[in-house]
Amino acid sequence: MSYAIVTGASAGIGKEIAIQLAERGHNIILTARRENRLQELASEIRSRYQVNVDYITADLAEVDAPDQIHEFCKNNNYDVEILINNAGYGLPKPFHEVPMEDEEKSLRVLAISVIALTKKFVPDLLARGSGKVMIVSSVASFAPPSAIQTLYGPIKTFMNRFSDSININYKRKGISSTSVCPGYTVTEFHSASGTQEQMDKVPAFMKLTAERVAREGLDAMFAGKRLSIPSKRYKVLVFLMTYFSFLINIFSNALTGGRYEKK
Repeated sequence: MSYAIVTGASAGIGKEIAIQLAERGHNIILTARRENRLQELASEIRSRYQVNVDYITADLAEVDAPDQIHEFCKNNNYDVEILINNAGYGLPKPFHEVPMEDEEKSLRVLAISVIALTKKFVPDLLARGSGKVMIVSSVASFAPPSAIQTLYGPIKTFMNRFSDSININYKRKGISSTSVCPGYTVTEFHSASGTQEQMDKVPAFMKLTAERVAREGLDAMFAGKRLSIPSKRYKVLVFLMTYFSFLINIFSNALTGGRYEKK
């Protein structure tokens, strides 16, 4: 009996991914920091979709969290077939005002824990001969430098390249990785990251739902695609950012009130 494990599953895109995986008939392992939310979501998924659901509370800012999650799965004989690396948050202050300790915790959640979990589970996927990895990245990975959340975009760029490296090394062995790069998505992310003011300035037509991001991301993952950019509007925006980056500085500042610095 195989399982999908979802990090950052207590809210937002992670929660929606877990629900949609269950809707597609997959057994689920949830992990996040807030146990009460995990309990509620596990109960909801069990009652609605009649699949097996378990959870483990873990803070991916802690060094040993990936080990704890992997050991939890091994000790319970959970055959993990799908790894969803979704957990993340941003730091709203300018780079020089953020304590190094906070930068290190953010790096651990956004990047190091993703590498650690993937490193832990890839041998298991190799042993079973198949598996799927998803890394929830961001359109910010293609965007110009930001005046806030300074490291967020560069880290997400790194995660895209890491996802590509998984494909290069393991796709021929039945394991594929998909980098999902949503744009502005209506979740708790912005309020939790202290960027709700900037999010409120974004026009409604540029905002995505977590449901759509999850659906398009999962469709791409199951199709073995390396990249998912939900919605045509963001596909066009990424094209423009790739080939006409000077225009994006103007556009992004108009949307979010000076989030992006002029070059």
